Amino acid sequence: MSTLANQLAAAEREEVARGIRLLLARPLLTEAADPTGFELVRRRREPLAKWFDYTCGWSLVVEPRRGYARLAKVRADADASRPARRPRSGRAPFDRRRYVLLCVTAAELLSMPMTTIGLLADRAVQATAADPALPAFDPVHRSERLAFVDVLKLLESYGVLRAVDGTTEAYIESAEAKVLYGVDTTMLMRLPAAPVGASRLAVPPDEVPARFEELLAGIVRERRYGGTPEAAGDGAMEEARSVTAATEPQRNLWLRHSVLRRLFDDPVLYRADLTEDALAYVNSLTGRQILRRSVEQAGFVLEERAEGFLLVDPDAIATDVRFPDDTSTARVAALLLLEPVCAAPAGILPEQLAEAGADLLRRFPRWAKAYQSQDGAARLAEDAVRVLRDVGLVQRAGGRVVARPAAHRYRVAEATSADADERPGQRRGTNRRDTTGTPASDGGLHEGDRQ
Repeated sequence: MSTLANQLAAAEREEVARGIRLLLARPLLTEAADPTGFELVRRRREPLAKWFDYTCGWSLVVEPRRGYARLAKVRADADASRPARRPRSGRAPFDRRRYVLLCVTAAELLSMPMTTIGLLADRAVQATAADPALPAFDPVHRSERLAFVDVLKLLESYGVLRAVDGTTEAYIESAEAKVLYGVDTTMLMRLPAAPVGASRLAVPPDEVPARFEELLAGIVRERRYGGTPEAAGDGAMEEARSVTAATEPQRNLWLRHSVLRRLFDDPVLYRADLTEDALAYVNSLTGRQILRRSVEQAGFVLEERAEGFLLVDPDAIATDVRFPDDTSTARVAALLLLEPVCAAPAGILPEQLAEAGADLLRRFPRWAKAYQSQDGAARLAEDAVRVLRDVGLVQRAGGRVVARPAAHRYRVAEATSADADERPGQRRGTNRRDTTGTPASDGGLHEGDRQ
């Protein structure tokens, strides 16, 4: 009997650890997208909810009948590494226009259990026309219909919209297209992760640009940590003011959650990026015990170095974006340009990186066709640096791009390919591997989805 109990306990621990990593990578987990993963989360929802609440202060809602689980991640600092993406055009990030239409469309859907694409477009036209702060939506223009379709497809991917009759893409060619939708308003209301609704911070539209950082801090302020209602500013200011005004238990709770949120959500956690209080917490006996226990419960392997911490997922479950990765031109370029950055301890100028990118484009003229233009090399270098920043490998300092400690986990290994003249990622000497011998794309650096 005791042997069976031990086996059941071990099975539960393994499933909870897997569920944690599934939700870190996909905070909105639907039964339609991942039936097996959703069933595991549904079955272990109580221990999962307790783990996320204790460890990170994040709430987990599982709706078995509606077929989704939503982990509401809250961050005190703005992060642009996970933009909404278009289903077309190489999954390009949403621009300002599409974000505006997303907010307007979501607001209009709240009162609609069923709708058509034409009716929804008409309501978007009326809503934007009635608000002087918004540019008017005009579906007569194809570019406007394209943007609207991108918004609707995103909401479909979240499960907010379901096309009952017709296809959304038909609207691109004609504003008279007929599409009937079912709307899940409950799912729609679950999407925002911010603890404070933006409508509660109503300010005159002309004041928003000057007070944007203040307003952004306001919607992520969490009362459980104490602090004053007027606390504002960037994440560091919010943290400092909240900790100052909080009680000792609230302060300790904030330190635990703020440190572990970053540990589990960022590719790398550097000691240099922590406040003095957070660093003291990590170095304390209690803080270190909680950190290591949480990492073990989640099924990660902790890499601890003098410069900071990094979590390795042996199964790559929590890895939503891999590095190294050859799925896009920018990621291949990021891999190749990392070498000159690491070779310059004081950093490298953007112009030097652009020249290195130009060299790649000259040597491989049939590669990276989108960058084979007059300013292509500079754009390629900029996109590559953005990739490296998102995975915590470089930073900008004094006008230079400087390698961070984790960048030195990679070294050049020999590789050969019959297509050496086609793609730079396949030529000799460009296959970078983790210095431990394990490919980083198999669990070296992982990024949590900061949705």
